[in-house]
Amino acid sequence: MSVTAPLGFKAAGVAAGIKASGHRDLALVVNEGPSRAAAGVFTANRVKAAPVLWSQQVLRGGRVRAVVLNSGGANACTGPEGFQDTHATAEKTAEALQDSAGEIAVCSTGLIGERLPMEALLGGVETAAEQLSRDGGLAAADAIRTTDTVSKISFKRGEGYMVGGMAKGAGMLAPALATMLVVLTTDADVSSEDLDAVLRRATAKTFDRLDGDGCMSTNDTVLLLASGATGVKPDLAEFAAKVTEVCADLARQLLVDAEGASKAIAIEVVGAASERDAVTVGRAVSRSNLLKCAIHGEDPNWGRVLAAVGTTDAVFEPERLNVAINGVWICRGGSVGDDRAKVDMRPRDVTITVDLSAGSQSATIHTTDLTADYVHENSAYSS
Repeated sequence: MSVTAPLGFKAAGVAAGIKASGHRDLALVVNEGPSRAAAGVFTANRVKAAPVLWSQQVLRGGRVRAVVLNSGGANACTGPEGFQDTHATAEKTAEALQDSAGEIAVCSTGLIGERLPMEALLGGVETAAEQLSRDGGLAAADAIRTTDTVSKISFKRGEGYMVGGMAKGAGMLAPALATMLVVLTTDADVSSEDLDAVLRRATAKTFDRLDGDGCMSTNDTVLLLASGATGVKPDLAEFAAKVTEVCADLARQLLVDAEGASKAIAIEVVGAASERDAVTVGRAVSRSNLLKCAIHGEDPNWGRVLAAVGTTDAVFEPERLNVAINGVWICRGGSVGDDRAKVDMRPRDVTITVDLSAGSQSATIHTTDLTADYVHENSAYSS
């Protein structure tokens, strides 16, 4: 299912020879229309990979015929030659589809600072174009994996239409607007302007509130393509809800597959003066390595939560802060609360609730614990 669950889409995933392992490393997703409406959001990192710069130009036109994605190399920080490689990839894809390179989006993921093996990649584009099918969604999702242990796919049904999606990402999970690589598809008939508004709202509430390790990628991209194959013009509120559901599902899959993670942590900030304050506090807590280590050790160390909250500019009074871990309010009024021994830290899912007692706004940020496996995975080899 995945990106080919909606009508009007075909996909393929092939082994082009980019990865030394010989595993699948190139995916192609094609929109057969009749509409080519599209929208995209990209990394807020000022250091952007060549495919991000190319795809941003493509999305200005609001139309995408196809997306070609490779793993095994990020094509980031590769200079003018790297941008030329992205252009050549789009040209090759357009040639295979007998279309225009100006409507071909390109995505890459892998090691920063190395040129892609273009002969292998361009050969893979030809092969992928030959293997396009309605059954190719799973192979495409597999082909974009790097350190991901599993493929990540999702789909939801609306009133007479579907929304599908695939994602990759297990490290550098600190999105701002986007996440690692995500392609979303729908067979509803929606304009590019409406797709853009829906996508930005959805990513702001889902991918942008996933903060696994505080590291923002140079390649983050989320694309939403509409084929209009059903002819259904959906209720925009319902459509937005379905897109958000798919994004939330994929974000959860990214979280639980994060490199080395043994705990999935939800940081609920309530009682905030503004939603911005809630997000700011949640993100500060999510990036506390001391706290992440404590959670890995199954230690309900609420002092580390308060210390992180105190680094922000959010509105609160220290003597009114309350903290619960897995439902036990172990900090009340900025001091000792219920017996911390009551907190069951054994489950994989851990919920930390921070009550700022400053208003009625709230937000939830998702993160993971910090483990020896994470350190090993990111020190034993380049990734």
